[in-house]
Amino acid sequence: MAKVAFLGLGVMGYPMAGHLKKAGHDVTVYNRSAAKAEKWVAEYGGEMAPTPAEAARGKEFVMSCVGNDDDLRAVCLGANGAFSTMQPGSIFVDHTTVSAKVTRELHAIAAEKGIGFLDAPISGGQAGAENGQLSVMCGGEEEVFARAEPIIAAYAKICRLIGPSGAGQLTKMCNQIAIAGLVQALSEALHFAEKAGLDGRKVVEVISQGAAGSWQMSNRYETMLEGKFDFGFAVDWMRKDLGICLDTADEIMATLPVTALVDQFYKDVQKMGGGRWDTSSLIQLLRRSG
Repeated sequence: MAKVAFLGLGVMGYPMAGHLKKAGHDVTVYNRSAAKAEKWVAEYGGEMAPTPAEAARGKEFVMSCVGNDDDLRAVCLGANGAFSTMQPGSIFVDHTTVSAKVTRELHAIAAEKGIGFLDAPISGGQAGAENGQLSVMCGGEEEVFARAEPIIAAYAKICRLIGPSGAGQLTKMCNQIAIAGLVQALSEALHFAEKAGLDGRKVVEVISQGAAGSWQMSNRYETMLEGKFDFGFAVDWMRKDLGICLDTADEIMATLPVTALVDQFYKDVQKMGGGRWDTSSLIQLLRRSG
């Protein structure tokens, strides 16, 4: 059993913290909205704290899953940030999707304090978090990863150290780049099937068993055909992530033409009022255009 703090109880963090408690760890949670923390404690037990600093006090591991670069800086370095009470030898594990730049910045500050820092963004969506089946891609030192991996295992189906600080975030960018193209291609295939008068379910039953098959096809085609888009990662958050990908691509001189195009398609979805729809809502643009 480890003493753990979990900062951020959104759609991902809430069940992830729950898996830590179910695994037998001593868990204290913090959330910007105290009502969510109260609900978590009522459901799982454990404790809640009014600030990141209080949540992190005396803990061996502090996990975070917040919104963006600024949110992460705030929970780490703010007036009541976790770094102010974490002890040398403790480890901060960040599951937020943020820039590699802020990750490396915080890693350096943590190192000065004798704190281990692991960037560990996640993939698998809300269902993966709820089922404890997330993919976790990590950046940091091997010895820090070796200590943290057994804790992360409470909600991971795979957890790998990719490289030094920032490597986890760069790998998550690869993940989002791949997803963007896949969802657009799936949307076009289903739209084409509809226009051709085909039964989309029969089409997917066949093509999903061949080279066209993907997680997106298996898990999203039904809801896409039904025009339901509240089953996963929101467009607003995807645009945040793709913005990080495109900014980083400029820095490292990578060329991402499909990613840039799909990012603009998601911008159009936002203009339609679909910012909180899930990412499979790209098909709605095709339906409205033709």
